Amino acid sequence: MKKISLIIICVLSLSKAFAQQDPMISQYMFNGLFLNPAYSGSHKYYTSSLLHRTQWVNFPGAPKTLLLAVDGLAPTKSENMGVGLIVSHDRIGAVEQTDIYANYAYQLKLKKGKLAFGLKAGVSNYVFKSDGLVIWDQGDEMFTGRRNAWLPKFGFGAYYFADNWYAGLSIPTLVAYDARKDFSFDVNKGSFLHRHYYAYGGYVFKLNDKFKLKPSALIKYLPAAPIEADINMNLLYNDQFWIGCSYRSMDAVVFMVEYQTNARFRVGYAFDLTTTKIRKYSAGTHEIMIGYDFGKDIIKEKTPRYF
Repeated sequence: MKKISLIIICVLSLSKAFAQQDPMISQYMFNGLFLNPAYSGSHKYYTSSLLHRTQWVNFPGAPKTLLLAVDGLAPTKSENMGVGLIVSHDRIGAVEQTDIYANYAYQLKLKKGKLAFGLKAGVSNYVFKSDGLVIWDQGDEMFTGRRNAWLPKFGFGAYYFADNWYAGLSIPTLVAYDARKDFSFDVNKGSFLHRHYYAYGGYVFKLNDKFKLKPSALIKYLPAAPIEADINMNLLYNDQFWIGCSYRSMDAVVFMVEYQTNARFRVGYAFDLTTTKIRKYSAGTHEIMIGYDFGKDIIKEKTPRYF
């Protein structure tokens, strides 16, 4: 088992940049900034989230992710510009990835909602460390030593939101520059990354005075690869307590809860039950999120945050 795990982790580590370019989380529907820079400033107050994810518990070298996100309206007289910041650290096997992104969004007021366009710019640091790996061929340079790469990245997104529903499109990595290659607006030629496309949306149904139902979906598309989908269903009680489940195609079933303790503070938990063959060796995935909303306008909001 140990040898099999090491082989799998080495393969995962070296292919991570091609398959899972950005950290994967289950509670993205509670903070859209994780998906789309156009989400920045979609509330009149500032919102922040701190998330920790431990994937495939008991599986050696499995992914671990730490994410921090903050966004709100830009500190100007205009109320149609949003700003945001995302800092993340992701580790899988021998590879570590650290991302720092600044986001900007501009909102257009429409008849019943707002349409926002967003840009994100930042840098990703990739580090490969052979420490801790059992290497059979000591002369294989691919698996020995330490390698480090910095990649500037730019992304784009569009986001529409009204009182009870939302929809978004985003390209997390529109352009990336690898100094070892010639610059190209084609991310596949200018770096070792691939361009992913996200489309998502959700609606909040009021069932009665106590309960609301929020179905949502996320579609992930990568050319020449199978389409992936997240189908989610969350039930809100008394505008404070969320309980829900998700199905992530070809990957996992997710159970989650979130509790809004007051107007500012919330805490969430998700458990992923893996549906792949890794379930034979893993005790599932745990994800904890803490959120804090701040700003002078938070108490003035007439409705709680649904998305």
